[in-house]
Amino acid sequence: MKVLFIGGTGLISTAVSKLAVEKGFELYLLNRGLRNENVPIGAKIIQGNIRDIKATKQALKDYKFDVVVNWIGFLPETVENDIELFKGKISQYIYISSASAYQKPSAHYIVTESTPLANSHWEYSRNKIASEERLMKEYRDNGFPFTVVRPTFTYGDAMIPASINSWSKPYSLIDRMKKGKKIIVQGDGSSLWTMTHNTDFAKGFVGLIGNIHAIGHAFHITSDEVLTWDQIYETIGMTVGVKPNIIHIPSDFIIAFCPEEEGNLLGDKAVSVVFDNTKIKSYVPDFKATTDFSAGVRKSVEYFQAHSDKCSIDEEWNATMDKIIAAYETGLPTTK
Repeated sequence: MKVLFIGGTGLISTAVSKLAVEKGFELYLLNRGLRNENVPIGAKIIQGNIRDIKATKQALKDYKFDVVVNWIGFLPETVENDIELFKGKISQYIYISSASAYQKPSAHYIVTESTPLANSHWEYSRNKIASEERLMKEYRDNGFPFTVVRPTFTYGDAMIPASINSWSKPYSLIDRMKKGKKIIVQGDGSSLWTMTHNTDFAKGFVGLIGNIHAIGHAFHITSDEVLTWDQIYETIGMTVGVKPNIIHIPSDFIIAFCPEEEGNLLGDKAVSVVFDNTKIKSYVPDFKATTDFSAGVRKSVEYFQAHSDKCSIDEEWNATMDKIIAAYETGLPTTK
């Protein structure tokens, strides 16, 4: 089976690309060639920018694919362009949406694929919802063979997964823990969350490639392990032998200092969610997540420790954390 990944070298998609090649798919990656070190042996590169439709048509004119996966479709216009590019030419189009598209705040903490899609806190999620709706319309009106996959917090070796961290320099959180500095956890740390290792996600995803029964359907693919945010941070600390000095701060207070965190917190991680994976398991019967968070985050920390060049510290982020903590503690009542 000949498969095209648009992107394919990101944190999640790299694990899927590797497994797809191992499973015998003839895999092509259409991207700008900026992360060739993440391309698995056996995959072929088609260099191009999907945002340039004319150039992409030219780059793909001599190829025919069975399945196309868009890993980097963030806007409805992207889906519109993909429909134009691939309509009538493929047997399946897989769109990578987001579990953050599910209703926030949740009416029920258990999330299934039939949970409503609504997120007033995050434009990113609303764009994913609009993209899904456009695909459903094209499927209903013209039979465009789409499948939607909604990842939640999926991490790999090159990430220290947490609700609040420096995205550009993720080792900053570990450094802060090791120095005994206070670590912000949103709310009271008791809300529920699920972390999914990218190698586990890949098992479910590859089972959907070319799966005719998945046409017209949406799936999330997550671990079944459920943790509180306090447990998540404590597990991260254990990998470096420390108990993190956690301070609980309301999400609204954090957002007052960092408005850009509204989507990440109120639109996603501040809400308790437990994902029901019955659907993906029924369509991909051998899917099972086997990497628990303690093992997965240990691999992440070991990766950073083996790559000292990746361990730089985000001092601006550190200063912002200190500023939020100082402001919050100033307003707390003192005890005698």
